[in-house]
Amino acid sequence: MTPSGSAAQLRRTLGVGDAVVIGLGSMVGAGIFAALAPAAGAAGSGLLLGLALAAVIAYCNAMSSARLAALYPASGGTYVYGRERLGPFWGYLAGWSFVVGKTASCAAMALTVGAYVWPGQERAVAVAAVVALTAVNYGGVHKSAWLTRLIVAVVLAVLASVIVLCLSSGESDAGRLDIGTSGGLGGVLEAAGLLFFAFAGYARIATLGEEVRDPARTIPRAIPLALGIALAVYVGVAVAVLSVLGSGDLGRAAAPLADAVRAAGVPGLVPVVRIGAAVAALGSLLALILGVSRTTLAMARDRHLPGVLSAVHPRFQVPHRAELAVGAVVAVLAATVDVRGAIGFSSFGVLAYYAVANASAWTLDAAPLKRAVPAVGLLGCLVLAFALPGTSVVTGAGVLAMGVIAYGVRARVGAGRE
Repeated sequence: MTPSGSAAQLRRTLGVGDAVVIGLGSMVGAGIFAALAPAAGAAGSGLLLGLALAAVIAYCNAMSSARLAALYPASGGTYVYGRERLGPFWGYLAGWSFVVGKTASCAAMALTVGAYVWPGQERAVAVAAVVALTAVNYGGVHKSAWLTRLIVAVVLAVLASVIVLCLSSGESDAGRLDIGTSGGLGGVLEAAGLLFFAFAGYARIATLGEEVRDPARTIPRAIPLALGIALAVYVGVAVAVLSVLGSGDLGRAAAPLADAVRAAGVPGLVPVVRIGAAVAALGSLLALILGVSRTTLAMARDRHLPGVLSAVHPRFQVPHRAELAVGAVVAVLAATVDVRGAIGFSSFGVLAYYAVANASAWTLDAAPLKRAVPAVGLLGCLVLAFALPGTSVVTGAGVLAMGVIAYGVRARVGAGRE
């Protein structure tokens, strides 16, 4: 499929390994260092149930995205799928949800880098990180994939160390892993919504559809592989940390993995965990900027965003104007917004984005069994979106409504010119 309204195409350089690494760079990032504590605070002894629920919904979303990406291997991800399967409005709504929500997530990741690297100067470090990673992305997606590979290796090594040290320490107690529902059903759902934030990175593979070699084969392999690796890591980390801290102490922890390592009797590893968290946030930020700029490119090609953003650099073969615009907006947000508010708003937008992906996948086949996965994914996304904290729901719904109004105004103006 040729992206509408564009003659300049991106270069296909990414194989299965590169695509998996980019997905992992987004998933195995700062979320696992930060999301466990608020999720435990919401779900209590139901934390692992929340993680399981988030994983099931993420799997449904991943399968729907993989099937659609194989059919529509163009930049834009669910923006393209919604447009082609459901109509222009739904594609636009998905693109709007992704660009706005993930731009907020970029700011949150940048601030996370700042908090770990230089407490007290978080915003300055965050802006510097955004500028540096925008420059890396500007130089070409292959360079971005290489750097992401290095970041993923470092983060996985740190997380593996945390798992081994916690589980092998004398403080580890299997009794703390008892699964219950002390937080109630609402707490489990809220925890699943918060933990889903850490799974959402596989969308980055789909948004790079125009830069993947043999996308019909590569993308359906890369998405579930990246998700499976991330799930294995998350389960290991959650079990290890719970066995040392228990759900009560975990829910009150400011830096859960660092606190777990300290409780396990290895305080010397705390600085390593801090460095790992900063590197993980950098990896997430790198992949996020990459994905948001590609969806911006796709929407600009269809004139839902300024057409000037659809340009592709003649030498580096990247959407350079879209990347610069995204980098500038993220830098401004990193200098002004609160990290917790950004994460909550981002989660609502991401779940809305995947709701459109599942609705699009529903149209691919009329067989009931093949429709089961997108049906579960769609229902799960809607439930988790409205189980998030009230502020996140209100803010997210308000911004989506602004996007709908903008679409309607644009349609009315366009009709008046005809």
